[in-house]
Parts: sequence; C-alpha cells; structure tokens
Amino acid sequence: MKSDFSFNHIALSVKDVEKSINFYKQIFKFKEIQNAASKSKTRWLSIGENKQLHLIYRPDAAIKMNKAVHFSFSTGHFENFITFLEDLNIPYSNWKNTPNKDYVREDGVKQVYFQDPDGYWIEVNNCLV
Repeated sequence: MKSDFSFNHIALSVKDVEKSINFYKQIFKFKEIQNAASKSKTRWLSIGENKQLHLIYRPDAAIKMNKAVHFSFSTGHFENFITFLEDLNIPYSNWKNTPNKDYVREDGVKQVYFQDPDGYWIEVNNCLV
C-alpha cells in the first residue's frame, strides 16, 4: 500500500522567538508567514514547497540536544554557504565534531552541522536528489 502522508512542518520550542525568527530568516532566507492556528506568540516560517517551521515560545522548557537529533536542508551552493557561515562567525563542524570541517559521506554528499540559538542541530548538505 502506498503511503498517503507528506511532510507538513517541524515545530521547535524556543526561548526567544524574535531571536530565532531572525536567525532562520538570516541564515536560510525563510519568509515569515501568518500563524493561522492561533493568536499566540508562536511564529511560522515558510521553508519552501508548502513546508513550514513553527517556532513555539517556551521560555522555561528544558531543551536537550544531541547531534543525532537534527533536521537538514540541501543547497546547490554548499561552498558559498560555508563561506556565509564563516562570515557570520557561526561555528560549524563535521559529524565527528571537527571544527570548521565538512564531512563527505560514502555516497559523496558533503555536509556540515551547526546549532541555532536554542541549541537545535541543523545539517546543511549538497544532496539535491
């Protein structure tokens, strides 16, 4: 049986919604869209292809991270993106935590990891399949 599910959005608990909104807008050029669900402090960003990132204000939430729990974006401009991170002094690493180094997977895909203001891990790679 074929799956009839498709990815809709990811929601993150954040301590400072304005700081997080600005981070994702600056780093990924995501556009803010209307929070159609409520009049809360939760803010939404369009991440393309009718997918969304919801940033939910939770100033007292305990957020525990490890690199295995991450989300990923792909770009055809991987080397330019690395330069962009460096220009903004955003630390990045490979999977093994080597600073300022990318990782090349066995399938040839390059990837780097960095964290948002709340510590969520983000992977950016050059896999455009």
